[in-house]
Amino acid sequence: MKSATPTHTSALTQLGHALSDGTRTRILLALRDAPARPSDLATELGVSRQSMSNQLTCLRGCGLVAAQPEGRNTWYRLADPRLGSALGDLLELVLTVDPDCCTPEGCTCR
Repeated sequence: MKSATPTHTSALTQLGHALSDGTRTRILLALRDAPARPSDLATELGVSRQSMSNQLTCLRGCGLVAAQPEGRNTWYRLADPRLGSALGDLLELVLTVDPDCCTPEGCTCR
């Protein structure tokens, strides 16, 4: 088995940081379907535009989302389409390993 390099560790830590916040996780899951504007994401997720801006800045800093200006709008998308598949696989794995771990009310793993 190949050992993890410091780069591997840093990359996964960065992903873990992004997923450690519920709003950021919801943004990533929403962007699996299609690119979106920050205002639309804020409305869909029920957060303020300022909060959405802060979370998108964090996700851009982590290299997980990319912004594409289009006229007066900016569209956000996953930085790599494989991220959408990876998130789906990770979600499926977590729910397979412990199907009772999380409910709409919260996770029992805390």
